[in-house]
Amino acid sequence: MKRFCLLAVLCGLLCIPVRALEVSAPSAILMEKETGTVLFAKDEHTPREPASVTKVMTLLLTMEAIDSGALSYDDYVTGSAHASSMGGSQIWLKEGERMTVRDLLKAVCVVSGNDAAVALGEHLAGSEDAFVEKMNQRAAELGMNDTHFVNACGLPANGHVSSAHDIALMSRELILNHPDIRQFTTIWMDSLRDGASMLVNTNKLIRFYDGATGLKTGSTSSAGYNVSATAERDGMELIAVVMKGASSDERFADARAMLDYGFATYTLTTVTPDEALSPLPVDLGARSEVQPVLTGNNTVLLEKSRASGLQKELSLPERVVAPVAEGDRLGELRVTDAKGETVAVLPILAGESVPHITWSQMFRNVLKLSFCCG
Repeated sequence: MKRFCLLAVLCGLLCIPVRALEVSAPSAILMEKETGTVLFAKDEHTPREPASVTKVMTLLLTMEAIDSGALSYDDYVTGSAHASSMGGSQIWLKEGERMTVRDLLKAVCVVSGNDAAVALGEHLAGSEDAFVEKMNQRAAELGMNDTHFVNACGLPANGHVSSAHDIALMSRELILNHPDIRQFTTIWMDSLRDGASMLVNTNKLIRFYDGATGLKTGSTSSAGYNVSATAERDGMELIAVVMKGASSDERFADARAMLDYGFATYTLTTVTPDEALSPLPVDLGARSEVQPVLTGNNTVLLEKSRASGLQKELSLPERVVAPVAEGDRLGELRVTDAKGETVAVLPILAGESVPHITWSQMFRNVLKLSFCCG
């Protein structure tokens, strides 16, 4: 029942028309964070080399470990010979050098350190190969069906691919459930090793785009120029993914164009009933009433042109029959725009369970009633 209710909400939220938008890159997507709605897509499922945008998954697994208590920002990681051998973007991590998880996260987010990413993966899983298994497992859980990881950092490798759609999925998971990552992804300039190693963010949008919050760049000669760019304005955060851009400037221009379009066209609205929901009588229940509640997922993404003059119609039965399970659908809140067109249907759920009354309970109730009448 809960799954049905969630699907109903998503159905209402995802029915957003995807308008035409020109970007130069062959693959791109624009997604809204809160609802996961795709606002624009171009060849979004073609597997391509993600390059260092791979590190979004490395960051996700690291932040999941931190937020679960399995890892701390202040834990020390010792660089291995394997991690220190990584080429490409790096912080020149030495074998045996000890750095905190905090500093390694900073290195990954700001300068895309391949050695830092591999060191984190080895620390979490024991080896890069074992960590890559976790990356692919997590990708499968997120529905990233176009993705197969071979390493933790995105260096070119046969069969190491992802898609704009899948990158948006893992980017959303990271920024939606682990917002603390922003302390690293929004850094423009910083340093490591007590100021000895200077860092400048590879994501130029952090400095030059209003509301930019991250997230990760990536480029190789074969992958082209990629980016997963995130930005927030007026409480709405968007994810713009570009794959195989022709140049660094063009990937940022494409991302900026998608973000500009999203912020100019859409808005998030939180919908609640006009009045507090009253308890519903329950027939044959162990309790006489059940409290209806609005689904927690009551944020609606709308085109700005449809966001004013919203009307809400509440539909609930006069009473329900036990048993009632917590999360059962009791009714709905229908939201329509000024033209009377439905923009969302939000389930009204049972906020508690009410089991069927037992014979012994019924007998006690009869006795109480008899004494009261007497």
